[in-house]
Amino acid sequence: MIVPVILAGGTGSRLWPLSRSAYPKQLLPLVGAHTMLQNTLLRVESLARTISPIVICNQEHRFLVAEQLQEIEINQANIILEPMGKNTAPAVAIAALHALKNQADPILLVLPADHIIQDSNHFLATVADATRFAESGKLVTFGVKPTSPETGYGYIKTDGHLVEKFIEKPDLATAESYVASGQYYWNSGMFMFRASRYLEELKKYAPDILASCEKTVAAETRDLDFIRLDPKLFANCPSISIDYAVMEKTNDAVLIPLTADWSDVGSWSALWEVQTADDKGNVTQGDVVTEQVTNSYLRAESRMLAVVGVEDHIVIETADAVLVAHKNNAQAVKKMVEKLKDQNRSETDLHRRVYRPWGSYESIDKSDTFQVKRITVKPGASLSLQMHHHRSEHWIVVKGTATVTRGEEVFTVKQNESTYIPLGVKHRLTNHTSENLELIEVQSGHYLGEDDIVRFEDVYGRTEAPV
Repeated sequence: MIVPVILAGGTGSRLWPLSRSAYPKQLLPLVGAHTMLQNTLLRVESLARTISPIVICNQEHRFLVAEQLQEIEINQANIILEPMGKNTAPAVAIAALHALKNQADPILLVLPADHIIQDSNHFLATVADATRFAESGKLVTFGVKPTSPETGYGYIKTDGHLVEKFIEKPDLATAESYVASGQYYWNSGMFMFRASRYLEELKKYAPDILASCEKTVAAETRDLDFIRLDPKLFANCPSISIDYAVMEKTNDAVLIPLTADWSDVGSWSALWEVQTADDKGNVTQGDVVTEQVTNSYLRAESRMLAVVGVEDHIVIETADAVLVAHKNNAQAVKKMVEKLKDQNRSETDLHRRVYRPWGSYESIDKSDTFQVKRITVKPGASLSLQMHHHRSEHWIVVKGTATVTRGEEVFTVKQNESTYIPLGVKHRLTNHTSENLELIEVQSGHYLGEDDIVRFEDVYGRTEAPV
């Protein structure tokens, strides 16, 4: 029995401004119609027909993850919510302990949610080949045969199937020597082993992690469709990767070569490499117009993007930010994001359109004393019953019919009608129809932050104000 374990807790800062902490790259459709998380689950669908996959994600992304699973008709997944990121060793331990609650020592296939694998059939054949090693008690890692001296990947040196050592990201000269030797593979970050064997090795080499995870899983709770981990218990767990905690130390690590057109899409230049370019070497998405442009990745999300006279460049346009970078500096985007975070720029966390379990809102205009939003409420959805201490609101319905709770009143507001919510009055917005409800909200007050929300009831079980 193979249980897919999907690690979906990353942030993907190197793909900013498209990937942001509130909407990271694994939840984006970077290649094709499906998101990277959806593609990862669909890739192993044949393995998970009789067993529910385990998806581990940040609790802030829980509704986005659940909705994306429902879109591809995966309704029985175990979605485990991490209250904070603790790297891969604890995440896999949580998955193993949870799996052992329900199955008799299953084999775990651990996959990051943000990889591209072009040849799914070859990938599944490689997994089948690895199964015999996992069944015998080995801890399998999948290594990708290098096609170039890539400095953005870690490497694994092997002797046949046996793992000799793991190497961190090398400089260019070292990477070139690795590729020439034929003994090194890119570290894909994908693993396969029995749940019990991983926990045995974790107990041997990182017993503090295991002890902390055991306490955390023992106290886990159900919340709607999610499995919540106790934040105080999980906070005590050391943060460390599975490579450092176990794979570099165990005597039972084996490597299975993977040649299935793999990429971890760790940068915009990597995304350029895995997509089909035009006759000038350009990959374009959205409304892009070029003149004398070659070998570039150009993406427009919200408006027309015109690019003239550049070569080997990345230009990404979103509603609130534009990135321009040379492809050779694609890895430095992460440093830019860190600089923006130091400046407390909201563009590192949120897009102009922010998604909520009930729909979304988009900021249209804002000053110190007012803000204008476009709000979309999905059919059958409802915002929480709430109030604000610092702002009043006007709602103008532009599409559909709203059911409004305002104090003791409950009434409908139709298209081209409006209503007013005074400061300090309890209110709720509900869409009882079968089509999207759209309205313009005008907020007025001296503080307009998203944390000025006092919740009294919420159908989604939210207690923290910003979500």
